[in-house]
Amino acid sequence: MKFDIDLMYTCSLIEFIGRETHRRRGEVVRLLGDDAVKRIYRHAGVLHSESIERVAEEYISMSGIARGDFDNVGACRYEVPDYWTIGEVFERLIEDVATEDVLSTLREVYGSWMCDALSNYNSDLFYQPRDYLRECYLAGEILAA
Repeated sequence: MKFDIDLMYTCSLIEFIGRETHRRRGEVVRLLGDDAVKRIYRHAGVLHSESIERVAEEYISMSGIARGDFDNVGACRYEVPDYWTIGEVFERLIEDVATEDVLSTLREVYGSWMCDALSNYNSDLFYQPRDYLRECYLAGEILAA
C-alpha cells in the first residue's frame, strides 16, 4: 500500500471546502465536478504550496458552491479531527478499495454511505484501522468488532 500525497491533498481540500460551505463531502465532490477534482489532483503538488484557505476559496467561487446546512464540526461533542487527518483517512480508503483509476474510486467512495459515516465525528469510525474501514466499505455496513 503506497501513500499518494496528491490524493491526500485532494481529499483534505474536499474536507476543508465541506467545512467552509457546510456541505456534505459527497456534495462537495459533485458540485466541484469531475474536471475540477481532476485538476486539483493533477496540480496538488503546486496547490499544496499555497494556503489551503486560498485554494478552497478559489474552487468554492469557481464552482459556485453555496452554503449548506451540514455542520458536522459544530455538532461534534468531542475533539474535532483536523482536515488533514480526515483527508488521510479518505486517501487510505480510496487506495485500499481502488479497482479502477483513483479518481473514479474517489467519486465512488464520496458517493457512498461510508462518506457520511466517516463524517460523523461523534463516532470513532474514522480512527479505526484501514483494513477494518476497507472491509466495512466492501461489506456495505459497519461490521461488529
